[in-house]
Amino acid sequence: MTDARWVSHRDQAELATAMTESMRLIIDRAVQARGQACLVLPGGQSPLPIFQRLSAALPDWRRVTIIPTDDRLVPPHDPLSNAAALMRCFAPRGARVISLADDALDYKQAGKAADDRLQKLAWPPDVAWLGMGADGHTASIFHGPDLKEALTTSARALGVRPDPLPKEAPVHRVSLSLAALTAAPELIMAISGEAKRAVLERALAYGASSTLPIGRVLAAAPGPVTLHWSP
Repeated sequence: MTDARWVSHRDQAELATAMTESMRLIIDRAVQARGQACLVLPGGQSPLPIFQRLSAALPDWRRVTIIPTDDRLVPPHDPLSNAAALMRCFAPRGARVISLADDALDYKQAGKAADDRLQKLAWPPDVAWLGMGADGHTASIFHGPDLKEALTTSARALGVRPDPLPKEAPVHRVSLSLAALTAAPELIMAISGEAKRAVLERALAYGASSTLPIGRVLAAAPGPVTLHWSP
């Protein structure tokens, strides 16, 4: 069973403050211990306000490397690009943002190229901040033809084709694998709303036998997972 610790907040502003402080402490500890920090951060619109707070919380990001949990195979400045959003928030502060997407026409080739880049990084990352969709996917670990590979491969990244393609972003993706996400010694999540909490509680209840990708990922976590929630 996943060792999950729920932290409830009065509203999204309080959640953002708590997440910012948690991430700042993780970065400070890593920099003091090793001279650098590596973060895995989620895509999408929900975390962007927290990213903006976090970017302002540290005066110097030059010792921080940021990896997206996943990205869409779109041009670098496309509004759907997770790496582009992370670069806008953190690159001006000096952080290094690793792109998972490239110009490969085939999503499998793009995944292999992303894995090759990640294999050159110091590993594991210090923290993986996981997002979750309303359907229970995390990163770009969706139901589809690549789900089993995403859950079982030892590669750090792979190309994935959700089935069906999400209406809001109907493109192929590159995602970190379950192995890569759970390599981080600290896993955290931030979700809002009763509906998402119900999905996550159901995933946690079934654990490794869950049909939801987030349940499978969290069940594989080697240590405690901190779940921040607000209404």
